[in-house]
Amino acid sequence: MKDLYDSPKKLGFGLMRLPLMEKDGSTIINQDELKKMVDMYLERGFTYFDTAWMYHGGDSEKAIKEALVDRYPRDSFTLTTKLHSAFFDDLKGRDDIFYKQLEKTGVDYFDFYLIHDIERGNYDKFCKLDCFNWVIKKKEEGLVKHIGFSFHSDAELLERVLTEHPEMEFVQLQINYLDWESENVQSRKCYEVAEKHGKKVIIMEPVKGGSLVFLPDHITEEMRAAHPDWSIPSWAIRFAASHKNVFMVLSGMSNLAQMEDNSNYMQNFVPLTDEEQAICLRAAEKIRSDIAIPCTACSYCTDGCPMKIAIPKYFALYNNVKKIVGAKDLKSAKEEYEELAKTYGKASKCIGCGQCERICPQHLPIIEHLKAVAEMFES
Repeated sequence: MKDLYDSPKKLGFGLMRLPLMEKDGSTIINQDELKKMVDMYLERGFTYFDTAWMYHGGDSEKAIKEALVDRYPRDSFTLTTKLHSAFFDDLKGRDDIFYKQLEKTGVDYFDFYLIHDIERGNYDKFCKLDCFNWVIKKKEEGLVKHIGFSFHSDAELLERVLTEHPEMEFVQLQINYLDWESENVQSRKCYEVAEKHGKKVIIMEPVKGGSLVFLPDHITEEMRAAHPDWSIPSWAIRFAASHKNVFMVLSGMSNLAQMEDNSNYMQNFVPLTDEEQAICLRAAEKIRSDIAIPCTACSYCTDGCPMKIAIPKYFALYNNVKKIVGAKDLKSAKEEYEELAKTYGKASKCIGCGQCERICPQHLPIIEHLKAVAEMFES
């Protein structure tokens, strides 16, 4: 397979938010729709699939085996997965996960393999358990073609990681026009550190977990005036892909319509002009004045919650009322909240253990936000 670092096809299929369906009272991945999405993606010349051990409660890697690996020649696609610190605690645990991932996906090597979600709370663990040398060895054994890491912290830590581990070939960063100048996420600063070290960049969360898909008219008016035929989410992906050091932009597409839109305009991608990028950044300024809780709905926070609180779902409801995604009146939102609370713990049940805040890639003060949610919906 040709070197993807030089590929003109910059749209990656992120497998964290796959199409879902209800069956026998449970929510499961809709394999039929996923297969249609995979078919369209490959037919249009794209090849990069990105999964991870924990996506969809551990089912994402199995789902892509059925939808992709079992149906297409191995040299027709590129498969990426990751090692996350939360799922192993010793040297043996690294291999246990890796070989299980090979089994779950049905491949005998990964094109790209990432040390996943490096931040200040787990970097020392990755170093202590020698994960960087471990992944280098996997490459030497032919089990991995390219090695790198995904990153959710500040530019200062990224500088340290790349200085201490120059053998890493690329870095995966959260970059979108809303976070470009954010002091919390530091998209621009992290991108500049990667560029300084000569590392190629994969972009995750280009539409910030869907936050940049449905925006009020007063925010999108300049975008629509400039390009009436462009979808609003396409602006976010185009912004991310327009940076010269970026070789792949992941989109967590969850239905065929999203695949149709994204793969259509990304087939022959043309970078945004300086003025078009400025339109995105002006939109970001307006969004920041409206947004309440900048959650991307990655759901990392929910798996370990002892009270089973539906944190991203509650935050989305809260933001809806606060009008980041259009008007939802408080009465109907309360009814939706009470319906969710029949299955999940209420926001007021938070015990303040902090596990959610420790794992949150956005570094949100989740405990305080849950208090605001409880005040809005339970009072």
